[in-house]
Amino acid sequence: MGILKALVFGILGLAVLGAAGFFVLGLMSQNGEAPGLVQGQLAPCPDSPNCVSSETGTVAEKATQPLSADAWDKLPEAIAAQGGTVTSASDDYISAEFKSAIFGFVDDVEFRKAEDAVHLRSASRVGYSDAGANAARVAALRGALGE
Repeated sequence: MGILKALVFGILGLAVLGAAGFFVLGLMSQNGEAPGLVQGQLAPCPDSPNCVSSETGTVAEKATQPLSADAWDKLPEAIAAQGGTVTSASDDYISAEFKSAIFGFVDDVEFRKAEDAVHLRSASRVGYSDAGANAARVAALRGALGE
């Protein structure tokens, strides 16, 4: 009985430690901001798989199609409807934050207005994997915009 009890407490301890780690990462992600434009384009995706982008030069596994130019004026409403908050907006750039429900992880979603399209980038601020959350968010925004 003693070994079983120690095993249960060990597993519970690891679960609490893991949850605490995710909580700390969530808090860390709340500091910072979207990378913004880099030489007139959205910042490249990092090496980690927690980013998607429509900018030219994005590797295939992180690439997504840009939005139509007509989507630009609908973006703030679509972002709000999907639970995001616009943090910056200008004539050719919009950034927004989306926060996960459980640990409060912040993801940045950015849009750049080009002549014939709207380029986008969605990326996690911390961590390595996002379990497909950024690609799913882009798909949901695309659906909300009727694209």
